[in-house]
Amino acid sequence: MFPLRRNRRLRTNEAIRSMVRETLISPNDFLVPLFVVEGKNVKDEIPSMPNYFRYSLDVLEKEVKDLWHLGLKSVLLFAKVPDSLKDNKGTEAINPDGLMQRAVKIVKNACPDMLVMTDVALDPYSVYGHDGIVENGIILNDASSEVLAKMALTHAQAGADFVAPSDMNDGRIIQMREVLENHGFINTGIMSYSAKYASAFYGPFRDALDSAPVDMINIPKDKKTYQMDYANRIEAIRETKMDIDEGADIVMVKPGLCYLDIVRDIKNAVDVPVAVYQVSGEYAMVKAAAEKGWLDHDAVILEQVTAIKRAGADIIASYFAKDIVKLIS
Repeated sequence: MFPLRRNRRLRTNEAIRSMVRETLISPNDFLVPLFVVEGKNVKDEIPSMPNYFRYSLDVLEKEVKDLWHLGLKSVLLFAKVPDSLKDNKGTEAINPDGLMQRAVKIVKNACPDMLVMTDVALDPYSVYGHDGIVENGIILNDASSEVLAKMALTHAQAGADFVAPSDMNDGRIIQMREVLENHGFINTGIMSYSAKYASAFYGPFRDALDSAPVDMINIPKDKKTYQMDYANRIEAIRETKMDIDEGADIVMVKPGLCYLDIVRDIKNAVDVPVAVYQVSGEYAMVKAAAEKGWLDHDAVILEQVTAIKRAGADIIASYFAKDIVKLIS
């Protein structure tokens, strides 16, 4: 008696496998993180992120045009500010002529249709490397959120399409939404890092922006009082729903691969787009293993982003975006 159904018939060759494939990757899935620095003609490779760079604004213009040519239509900007401009108040973060604000204008001038999202967080501007104002060993929530809302406004005024608060302070989404609305930026979106975990996978990113918490007496040595405990699952849904209620248009889970269960839970629980950040540590591990010859770089990155999308991601922020688009084109 032969089986009436042989599932392998649908795996016989690439033509049939492609036809019945459930999860497809396209350039439209990606949000490209870009790091900007002061200077001229700077394309500075990040040591812990091989083949990924910090760009001065003149070089950023060319990079954005290259991305658009590849079909990549969305970028997420991060600014590495000089130490001389860092303090404990976020003063430079709300400078209308700051590096981030100028970067937004450069991207929009170079490629007007490029969707520009901006990182809204204080750690790159903080002398202590924290996502908020530090007082008596505590990261202040409300005072920090007030500065973040002002920061988001300057990004919108510069031309950002979306602001992306990555701090995990309570109530900051409603504050940003109110400030944007009150200043007429009703169409500026908010992509909230709603379930951002206190992860060990952020190291290379903090190298890229020089934004790691400093080792000083009375300064918290990690971000566990505001980023989520990676042991928690239900909390992620609660955080995400609160952000949506406060006005978030897109929600994000960060990091990626270790949190695909969270991605699926949130996708099943909400009716807004869900983004996932495939973070710097995930990037660095693949690069290091591939350099050793221990795995197939291209095969692994395709498998990883497919898994992220299969879990429910509508948007994938990934340092592999250019590599993947070239592979699938």
